[in-house]
Amino acid sequence: MKKPTFSLNRKDKALETLVTDADKQTLAGWAFACTERVLPFFEGLYPDDKRPREALATLQEWINTGHFSMKVIRGAALASHAAAREVEEDNAARSAARAAGQAVSTAHVKEHALAASYYALQAVFRNNFENKPEEAVAAEREWQFHNLLTQLGKDLQQNQVNY
Repeated sequence: MKKPTFSLNRKDKALETLVTDADKQTLAGWAFACTERVLPFFEGLYPDDKRPREALATLQEWINTGHFSMKVIRGAALASHAAAREVEEDNAARSAARAAGQAVSTAHVKEHALAASYYALQAVFRNNFENKPEEAVAAEREWQFHNLLTQLGKDLQQNQVNY
């Protein structure tokens, strides 16, 4: 059986608008939450490789303190992406490590949060490729959208989206 390919069929304008309107620190918290949900896919296969988890810890430290060191942020992102490259196949573990690398990069440029959410969706897709991956991605995307609304303190009823 050929493995299905992950693709976002459409741009999620509602989510992209929220990302555009949000501040970097809020998006960093959201990217952290999106990534933390899929990081077990990586940690389950590579329990001794702490680089993606350390990238999230670096991001959390920036969220907590506001202290920014480009060297530290960049190092954590590159280490997480290196862990992803060492995964020998396109699977949920690789996507989760990529999500962590993008999430920590949100401290530098807020749009990396959206990339972290996309890699998290890719991880969900790859984890469910044998069992309705599109439905799993749709459910995760809905969670991501509502989580960001909650972090922004926005009314869910005013921002209904059909997934």
